[in-house]
Amino acid sequence: MPSNYDDNLLREAIMNIKAKDFSLARRYLEMALEMADDHETRTQANYWMSQISSDPLEKRKYLEETLANDPGHPEARRALAVLDGKIRSDEIVNPDSLPAQVTGMQSAAADRFTCPKCGGRMVFDGDGRTLVCEYCARNQSLNKAAPEFEQDFVLAMATGRGHRAPVTLKTFNCQGCGAHFILPAQQISAICSYCGSAHVIVLTKELVEPDSIIPMGFSQRQAGQFLIKWMEKHRLLPAGKPQAPLGLYLPIWTFDLMGLIPWNGTVYRNKQQVAVSGEETVSFNDILIPAVHSLSDLLPKILASFDTSNAPGYDPRYLSGWPAEVYEQTLSDASLEARKQAVERIRGRIRSEKGYINDLNYSTAGLSILSFKLVLIPLWHTTYALEGHDFRVVINGQTGTVYGEMHNQGILSWLEDVFGT
Repeated sequence: MPSNYDDNLLREAIMNIKAKDFSLARRYLEMALEMADDHETRTQANYWMSQISSDPLEKRKYLEETLANDPGHPEARRALAVLDGKIRSDEIVNPDSLPAQVTGMQSAAADRFTCPKCGGRMVFDGDGRTLVCEYCARNQSLNKAAPEFEQDFVLAMATGRGHRAPVTLKTFNCQGCGAHFILPAQQISAICSYCGSAHVIVLTKELVEPDSIIPMGFSQRQAGQFLIKWMEKHRLLPAGKPQAPLGLYLPIWTFDLMGLIPWNGTVYRNKQQVAVSGEETVSFNDILIPAVHSLSDLLPKILASFDTSNAPGYDPRYLSGWPAEVYEQTLSDASLEARKQAVERIRGRIRSEKGYINDLNYSTAGLSILSFKLVLIPLWHTTYALEGHDFRVVINGQTGTVYGEMHNQGILSWLEDVFGT
């Protein structure tokens, strides 16, 4: 019996499905499943069985079998989500003809956090858990939200959520003095330029609301102390007093990926070129991708020092008194960068485990993005002057890790030190 007999059965089944002869297609698929001698054929046969099954229980069975063989199978994950009621079939979009983007100005509601005792402005204290009144010092504790679960990547892309970019402009009315402002699309929080009221903008449906936020872990004074320690450690004597660090939140995308990567190449053994091959099972948790262009050259240097695994669910009160930016890079574009980084890691892993391989080839068709989150991370940034040059310093608002620029024998380099938690 030819080794591709099961593949021929599968092809016959698909032809009959397209001809709407489901009874004959089922017989071919049953035989294909019985005779399947490879992973791909079994996966596809189960998926096509789910497509012609009218019984919801049977359909679920075949979809689950498909995902057991290939957890990243996008069509099966999408079909199971429809079956579970997570998305509706009419929400699924054609990525080649997406609905037109909303542009221009839109109104947005704004939340103003005032002290229940004196009516003063309440801002987030930067200790990770408290709102504080600027006038009477009344405290209001924030209950730490449970960590937010990642969202299903395939479902987000299927419904078009991942294809949309921020709207161009947004507006809000100050609830303190009634002034009307235009808010750039890159920001989701603001302080009124007239009365100083702190506002947090309620995001519209055209924007992907953050899933999680890492609360700012310390105050500006502590950030300044970390900066001083860093300068003292490296014996830096800046010209004049360094600027006080400014705190803000920046958005990042996180992605979880997994897959089975076949590879092949050649190695030299006993002065001969020998063919080698294999498969790498890969699983990447929380590949971090910057979602804004601000500080874009700095973020890759510090992202590894953030722990996003237990970030609480997004709560707008954490932003009270703090500037924050909305993502500029869409989910779909960020996912491509995540795949690129994953492929670079896979290539490095193969060569580190197997030694140097000539003509290394591999297929990433089996690499799938399973889930994602949009996370706001806390950051402090400032500059200092030395020998006629300005150098930048950034501080991880979660850990207190300081990253600073400096000249080392005429070469611009970065120094990293941990002074916080």
